[in-house]
Amino acid sequence: MKNELNIVGIQAELVWQNSKQNISFFEEQIKRLKTPVDLIVLPEMYSTGFTMHPEEVAEQMDGFTISWMQKIALEKQAAICGSLVISETIETPSSKNNGNALTTINYYNRFVFVHPSGAIQTYDKRHSFTLAGEDKVYSAGNQRTLIEYKGWKICPFICYDLRFPVWSRNNNHYDLLIYVANWPTTRIKAWESLLKARAIENMSYVIGVNRTGTDKNNYAYSGNSLILDSFGEILSDLEKNTIGIVSATLDKAQQEVTRAQLGFLKDMDSFQISL
Repeated sequence: MKNELNIVGIQAELVWQNSKQNISFFEEQIKRLKTPVDLIVLPEMYSTGFTMHPEEVAEQMDGFTISWMQKIALEKQAAICGSLVISETIETPSSKNNGNALTTINYYNRFVFVHPSGAIQTYDKRHSFTLAGEDKVYSAGNQRTLIEYKGWKICPFICYDLRFPVWSRNNNHYDLLIYVANWPTTRIKAWESLLKARAIENMSYVIGVNRTGTDKNNYAYSGNSLILDSFGEILSDLEKNTIGIVSATLDKAQQEVTRAQLGFLKDMDSFQISL
């Protein structure tokens, strides 16, 4: 068990649907890290940008980008995570079509967490961003993921999930919330406010990693990545439109003391989510 967790979030200007160039950038930034790090967090769809054309960029779980993440995790002896476009082929037996199976390709906006050992855990984005038509091209997830890493319990979410507090509710005693995003500048105040709210209401550390730049659809992103403690206080942030990192050392023991002293999580209402 590790009481302190050194985390880094890398904020970048993503190149539209160019995984080779984006991965090259992130690898260069990771190699520049001088201090020990336990966890590296990259933005939503970090290798492509937030695209509604998954058929042009999708990879499988044994593809290049996942292999790259495993390589980095091994070299740095640190976990690395972020979301990317993943495709899965499903064959369904059919009495029609001359008895041949029907083949369907599903696309996912999938959060991938790679441990230093190379082991992988995933979370599929639950809340599709209907304003951009994400629900029409990506399959939504239907369950949360709890990642256990170095004695920490980590709960990952993706962008639009941030707007739905029930889905982020701390009813499984996690220690750290992760939000990766392509959150546009026009609504960046909501991004900052909601991250603080999620930290306060769940009495949890939060890291939110966003992108910068302008995508092919002319949507602008200012970044505003940050790390918060369980009071919503900023531990690390970046000026808008800045390429760089947020970093902090999180203290699990101190957070547990705060939770025990205040007891807010014990007073939460009990209910179930219908999926």
